[in-house]
Parts: sequence; structure tokens; C-alpha cells
Amino acid sequence: MNRTMIRPIGRLTALAALGALAACASPRPETRVTRFHLNQPIAPGEIAIEPRDPRMAGGLEFQSYAGAVGAELTRLGFRVAPGVARSELVAVVDLNRTTRESGPERSPVSIGLGAGGGTGGWRGGGVGLGGGISFPVGKARSRYVTITEMKVLLKRRSDGTAIWEGTAQQAARSDAPAADATAAARALSAALFQGFPGESGRTITIR
Repeated sequence: MNRTMIRPIGRLTALAALGALAACASPRPETRVTRFHLNQPIAPGEIAIEPRDPRMAGGLEFQSYAGAVGAELTRLGFRVAPGVARSELVAVVDLNRTTRESGPERSPVSIGLGAGGGTGGWRGGGVGLGGGISFPVGKARSRYVTITEMKVLLKRRSDGTAIWEGTAQQAARSDAPAADATAAARALSAALFQGFPGESGRTITIR
């Protein structure tokens, strides 16, 4: 199988897009989605869902995020492998949450994807699960925006080849229901797999 390199989205373009997303965050936020794949059919089969950081595998928080991804994969015809089953297909999930004060002056998230063998295209540290979000004392949560980003990588376990990769981001006012971690994970999962596998290399906005 020929490997297709995934080119990073321009940093300035990505920051501008996410800054605009954060600036207009609302209880029903927009979600920006980018998918990359090899433009080859992806046959549904048994698939395991694993965190990028293996230490998170047994955590209840990761299980809630994995459940959101699993529901979408099941809808697409995949069979989610139970427990520690060693399926050939693996969905690697990475979810990060950050907070920033409302306004377009800066963005804590940059967009950049890569593919190749394994998960080499994933940038930054481990999965941002369980880190929590803090707010300065004395300042209302309504002045802040919670940005949630989900990445999902589908790969073959036998050779580590990435066959599909997607990232989705949304920003919601921090006191809004949409900022809840579980609610955000469900919304991002649904957006990521809408029209699967999607157009490779194109960023779309889902309202």
C-alpha cells in the first residue's frame, strides 16, 4: 500500500480559523473538521479503540470518550472489539481541552496533522484526558471559552500503517452545556465521522 504524506495546514491560517471559532463560541458551537486518508476504500471490520497514552486506557473518563467514538464506528458498520481484544484495526483517540479568555487575541490550539507508519504524524504530548480546566479566582466562567479538540487515527495493527486520520475542534462558552467534556466528545465524534471517510485534506465547518 502506498503511503500518502499528509501536509500540515498553514499555521497562520489554522490559528486565524480557530480564533474566529472561539470568538463566536455559543451554546451550539460550530465544529471545524479536517480528514486525511489514502483515497482507498476502508472496509468495516472489528476495531479496537485505544487512547494515544496507554496509561489512560482503564480510566472512566477515557471510556466515555471511547464510547462516543465507538457509537459512530458502529453506525458505520464497524464492530467494536471488547476489552483488550487485539483486532487488526485500531482507532487511536486523543482528546484535549483548554481554556482561554474570550477574544481573538490568541489561540492555545494549533492544527497540524501528519501520516505515515504508526502515529508518527501526531504532534505534541500525550492525551489531554483528566487534566481539567481551571478559571482565575473571581472571574466569571462566562468570560472564558473552552476549546475541545479530538483526533482519531485509524491504523492497521500489523504494520502500523495509518489509513485515516481526522481532527475536529469546537469552542464553547465555558458556562454553556456544550462545554461539558462528554457532550463535546459526542459532538466532535459525530462531526468527525459525518460523511465518512470525507474529502481528504479539506477543512469543513459543521453547524
